[in-house]
Amino acid sequence: MSDGVLIEAYERFHRTGPEWGADQLTNHGPMAVEVLVRRGRSEVVPTWVAGYVRRLDELPRATGEITDASWPEALGDGRRIGDWTAYFTRQLAEQPWRQALATWWQRLLPGIAAGATHGVIRTGHAVRALLAGPEDQPTLDELGHALAFWAARSRPVPASAGPAGPLDPLAALDAVPRIPSQQGNLAARFGQLTEESGWPASVARLRPATTPGEAETRLADLVTAATLRYLSHGHGQPVLLVHTATAPNAVRHTLPALPPDFWAPSLNAAWAASAAIFAAYAPPQGAVPAPQPALPGGPGAAAEVLDRAVDHGDEHVIKFTDTAAEVYARTGHAEALAAALHVGTLIPKAGR
Repeated sequence: MSDGVLIEAYERFHRTGPEWGADQLTNHGPMAVEVLVRRGRSEVVPTWVAGYVRRLDELPRATGEITDASWPEALGDGRRIGDWTAYFTRQLAEQPWRQALATWWQRLLPGIAAGATHGVIRTGHAVRALLAGPEDQPTLDELGHALAFWAARSRPVPASAGPAGPLDPLAALDAVPRIPSQQGNLAARFGQLTEESGWPASVARLRPATTPGEAETRLADLVTAATLRYLSHGHGQPVLLVHTATAPNAVRHTLPALPPDFWAPSLNAAWAASAAIFAAYAPPQGAVPAPQPALPGGPGAAAEVLDRAVDHGDEHVIKFTDTAAEVYARTGHAEALAAALHVGTLIPKAGR
């Protein structure tokens, strides 16, 4: 899948950091262009990238060296993004990328909330590009940048029990209690996910996966559930709630590159992350969305919705629409396309 347009975009983005501005907003550029190229919209990438890179900061310089012995003390240290980038560049030069991914997936999965789940999302997009092939150097470098961001911003989801209940993802997501005060940043909200709030018990209500196949199916169902619930709850926080769907979808796309015994733990981590963001940002009651433009029909429906996302231009809209289009292709749920149109009404159109 990595054609010259994607390679050139990756090379431009690799001179920039994974965050930008005083608020440390996430650089979504590499993720969005992977979607655009994979969805056959390569012609819009150069203009989109030229507009997007203007907001970004330079890649932080390395200030020290991370080694195979010292990495645990650097985990979660956002000041060391440059050091982590250099470290993963070396790791991927010394061993096959699948081997490096398997090693670090286990180490990083407990910190899946890194960058409000953007660490795992960027990793999933890079892996998807590598699986589509060829395994060119800029795409390998993109995997290194993604893992570096994940490692530097590693953040655990509040402690909870593993899935052990009777509920499928949609019912389990609906049963997640909301935090008492949906105010403040992610850390402040996650701090309210305590045993007293009912958080651990709500995570445990999900039906566990006992085989890799069940894990993949449950993960796909989680993506579907989060996409459909965005239609009724996305207004609570239009940007953050996008990730309840895009984070587990990134994990799902990574599964083929991972050993099968990693699949169930990956489902459990993705479920906990999605549920935590839903608890922290989704309003207790859903709302009937405002009237949308008429849904396109027929075999070209998803393509037309994707065209509208490309015209909208916002990176979150592009990535969420990619996920929603996959849900529609897999399930036939027209509500998935409605959710994709809805996100474009909640998030302002890109002004580039």
